[in-house]
Amino acid sequence: MSNPVTLAEIRAARDLLAEITRSTPLAWSRPLSESFGGPVWFKCENLQRAGSFKVRGAYVRIHNLPEHERARGVVAASAGNHAQGVALAATLHQIPSTVFMPEGAPLPKVAATESYGAQVRFAGTTVDQALIAAREYADETGAAFIHPFDHPDVIAGQGTVALEILEQCPDVNTVLVGLGGGGLLSGMATAFQALRPQTRVIGVQAASATSWEPSLKAGEPVSIDGMATMADGIAVGRPGELTFEVVQDCGVEVRTVSEEAISRALLLLLERNKLVVEPAGAVGVAALLEPLEKFEPPIVAVLSGGNVDPLLLLRLIRHGLAAAGRFLSLRLRVQDRPGALARLLSEIAAADANVVDVEHGRMAPNLAIGEVEVGLTVETRGASHAATVLKRLHDARYRIESSQ
Repeated sequence: MSNPVTLAEIRAARDLLAEITRSTPLAWSRPLSESFGGPVWFKCENLQRAGSFKVRGAYVRIHNLPEHERARGVVAASAGNHAQGVALAATLHQIPSTVFMPEGAPLPKVAATESYGAQVRFAGTTVDQALIAAREYADETGAAFIHPFDHPDVIAGQGTVALEILEQCPDVNTVLVGLGGGGLLSGMATAFQALRPQTRVIGVQAASATSWEPSLKAGEPVSIDGMATMADGIAVGRPGELTFEVVQDCGVEVRTVSEEAISRALLLLLERNKLVVEPAGAVGVAALLEPLEKFEPPIVAVLSGGNVDPLLLLRLIRHGLAAAGRFLSLRLRVQDRPGALARLLSEIAAADANVVDVEHGRMAPNLAIGEVEVGLTVETRGASHAATVLKRLHDARYRIESSQ
């Protein structure tokens, strides 16, 4: 099968989007550049209109609809970013839009989609189930179905990200792209294959929601179940037919990252670059934090979206701090005597660590007579400082039941 999208179509999409989307900046990462011995940049699609790259493909697809199809409105399915992109693109074209979202979709994404002008309906618990409902709605009403990734116009629109990167960093050697259904990756891979084939383009998935590795192994798209990842925006259970062919034909590599690496990436982006990024948008950065492989700079990691629920962000920050060794959780046994807890806390203070939370219990059935169990959450400066705290407690002969 030949590539369904050409470089000329991606360039035409770039011209079309010139007054609609913004050319998002590259942000330099000092710590990662030092780690890799060369420039590492973040392509900030989290700063795009509607908060992600999705508006690019959605606008091109809707613009190219015949007038009689536009008149019946459009329908889409999404966990959030495609929903907002379609809603904004439809409103810009002055046509109605309906978006099906999974039950439990983040409330800020639902509210934003509605604020851009779409009518939101809920169906199923996954994007794949919402897609089925959206297709049924299209069949019933005649509304044009705007697929989140598996259409040439969508792929061409997403491929415009690559054109901007090549203008901003012409000698880029490695590009890391979050991978869900494959629209962004296939569009970018097409552009790079045509303009700079020596650039290594890598798709990145969450290890607990990877449909691409088994699909590439089987030589065709396969479905998976049981996805469980904080990166809900790329939790797609089956690659697209078109996107799979493009990714396979372009020889694109696929890597997976852990939930801990995603958390650490979010924390790095927030602390060092002051960038709010959703988990799915940070997986490219997470790949740079995994220790198994090095990448050749100049490196560009695409931050594909920034639409994150503030409540989820609080949990993600805490998770990231723990993954980076900045929070140490301990359970210890101490003697049930006056001053025992104070002595334990003084050891923590002497190690220059800060106690965030304390639990003190006498009722656990496995405790000996005269013992109490103490649970501590301790704030540290990182993994080496956490190790120093543990060593001090061991040297003081405290019995540590568990630590993480």
